[in-house]
Amino acid sequence: MKEPVDILDLLDPVLGHHIVNSLGWRTLRPLQEAAVEPLLAGEDAVLLAPTAGGKTEAAVFPLLTRMNRQRWTGTSVLYVCPLKALLNNLHPRLRTYAEWLGRSAELWHGDITTTRRRRILAQRPDILLTTPESLESMLVSTHVDHRAFFSGLQSVVVDEVHAFAGDDRGWHLLAVLERLSRVVGRPVQRVGLSATIGNPDELLAWLQGSGQGRRPARVVAPHLDARAPRAPSAGLAGSPAPGEGTTTPPDGDIELDYVGSVANAATVIAALHRGEKRLVFCESRRTVEELGEQLRLKGVTTFLSHASLSVDERRRAEAAFAEGRDCVIVSTSTLELGIDVGDLDRVIQLDSPSTVASFLQRLGRTGRRPGTSRNCLFLALRDEGLLSAAALLLQWSRGWVEPVVAPPEPRHLVAQQLLALCLQEHKVGENTWQEWWGGAGPFGAGAAPVVRHLVEHGYLDQDGGLLFIGPEAERRYGHRHFMNLTATFTAPPEFTVLSGRKEIGRTDPDLLTEEISGPRKLLLAGRSWLVTYIDWSRRRCFVEPVDDGGRARWNGFGAERVRSFTLARAVRDVLLGQDPPVRLTGRATSKLAQARETCLDTVHPGGTTITRLADGDVRWWTWAGHRANATLASSLPSVTAPHGRLDDRFIRLREDLTPEAWKSVVAAASSALCLPEVDGRAVRGLKFAEALPPRLAVATLAARQADEEGARAVLAERTRFVALPTR
Repeated sequence: MKEPVDILDLLDPVLGHHIVNSLGWRTLRPLQEAAVEPLLAGEDAVLLAPTAGGKTEAAVFPLLTRMNRQRWTGTSVLYVCPLKALLNNLHPRLRTYAEWLGRSAELWHGDITTTRRRRILAQRPDILLTTPESLESMLVSTHVDHRAFFSGLQSVVVDEVHAFAGDDRGWHLLAVLERLSRVVGRPVQRVGLSATIGNPDELLAWLQGSGQGRRPARVVAPHLDARAPRAPSAGLAGSPAPGEGTTTPPDGDIELDYVGSVANAATVIAALHRGEKRLVFCESRRTVEELGEQLRLKGVTTFLSHASLSVDERRRAEAAFAEGRDCVIVSTSTLELGIDVGDLDRVIQLDSPSTVASFLQRLGRTGRRPGTSRNCLFLALRDEGLLSAAALLLQWSRGWVEPVVAPPEPRHLVAQQLLALCLQEHKVGENTWQEWWGGAGPFGAGAAPVVRHLVEHGYLDQDGGLLFIGPEAERRYGHRHFMNLTATFTAPPEFTVLSGRKEIGRTDPDLLTEEISGPRKLLLAGRSWLVTYIDWSRRRCFVEPVDDGGRARWNGFGAERVRSFTLARAVRDVLLGQDPPVRLTGRATSKLAQARETCLDTVHPGGTTITRLADGDVRWWTWAGHRANATLASSLPSVTAPHGRLDDRFIRLREDLTPEAWKSVVAAASSALCLPEVDGRAVRGLKFAEALPPRLAVATLAARQADEEGARAVLAERTRFVALPTR
């Protein structure tokens, strides 16, 4: 009988020695054990585990072993992250692991100095930690010989791959990886690290790109491998829509409370869990600032982290918090991913994150020490926040997690990639450009109309069967060596705020231009600042400290937070009487009872409801999510009120609607759904939209605002009409 193999024996013996003696590990975690054989065999993989599941080591230990055994030279492993802060946090760890084997690991992103970059180019590290944007900058830079630098590339690790795949940065990453594979002249192993999601097999297929079906691949998820995903009961309200995933929810100590305001939240946080380290998540930068100020006024040692604070300000806050004990750090989603801020005692959530997956990430920040459990206290600031939190927790308790779905039809990124490729190669064959992406995703023959538009409008020039950068691309994107071409999202204009020479962060220009009486004060980094001078040409604002009275505001072009079909239906379930199986405070219970009383006529377990007020206000209560409702409104133009309002709960209908007319139009719409109408102003938030034919830019947004599955599900349900008195 064959002796069982000790997984540690499959790794490089020097690495195994340090795992046991330097790290003090007696054994590897289940994910780390399960990942060794497929990664040593060169397979593509997605490694799936909850937060703090040891995913980084699960990927890096086998790859370091291959690196030594197969004598890889030069930069052979890329480690790609969505955030520079996460790279900075991981670098010391990966550098230590590499040095055990006489190898090296270096950082390359926008904050790395020119001197350090030159050293990296001269002495290629074995592992390079970077972002997709920095990778593309290397490909198009005249200072980097990308063919020589990447000639030894064997494997790419994509950390937090689910965070990429769900938005346009994922398409950008995928396209850059395809170009890299062509540069090195061979397939490159792709390893994704992900938190628990609803559709890991689809995520793996997406990550493989043009290698899907050609290269061996597997999902490695030992915590789910006994998985029989929990199938919802037939007809269960709020069960996953087709294609959406289930998994078993982790244990956790969860409590839901209603506090009604930021000031009340600060009072609760200051009074509870004294002596403990607490991480508070907020859903906006403004709320982070307001809560931070309130906590400091109550004498709580408080630190802040969000995207509009300066890098130095965030680093100081995160370092001080990691070393502290009785303190609070207040953050947006910037601390949701795996940045290490030390051992946490508590996670507190104001209102609700937009997804169950996000909640799982945040919950996983706690319970890492032996003898502690995962915990999260929800503090709802408003009625809507309470309902959202209750619905999210209800879906979590059912074992449901959102599937990660790449945004459809990224034609604007096809345009960006064509321009970047011509910048990289200088000249590209007009009939061979598709080969650079191997037909992956949207970068195949279907991109031909985009190419024609780029040529016709001067973004690309065409000569002798070759494409190259044209004058319009030079004019729009040529500033600072085409730096603006490598970022896939549009950043809102902001002013840099400085106190003396020290940068505090950035603020919205509206706060500097609106009419006010008295001195102009800003709230930033949890402190109030008096504006002393504004440099309009350089977009700088100079300030000095002041006791109080500051205001915070940011307006962005980012995607609006919209509730999915499944979470909207979960809100309906809560209103119909289902409580999430967590601790509800008396205040939360009372507020939920009030909400249920208010919505008695708008929710029904057997289908949807159309209410008619005596004053002529007619609403169709679908509880189907914003995208499904937008799809329905476009598909039922004869009964939808002109310029009628809709949200994730209802659609406003025409005053003269009758039940007979309703039956007729619903029957016709079921077989011919239409994409939502798009406000032309929304196209401005789609970066590179100007490099597309206008009709394609609008079609891209329309496809992204639609939910045809949800719309069909609603149309298949019965509808009841209810007459109500005027409010």
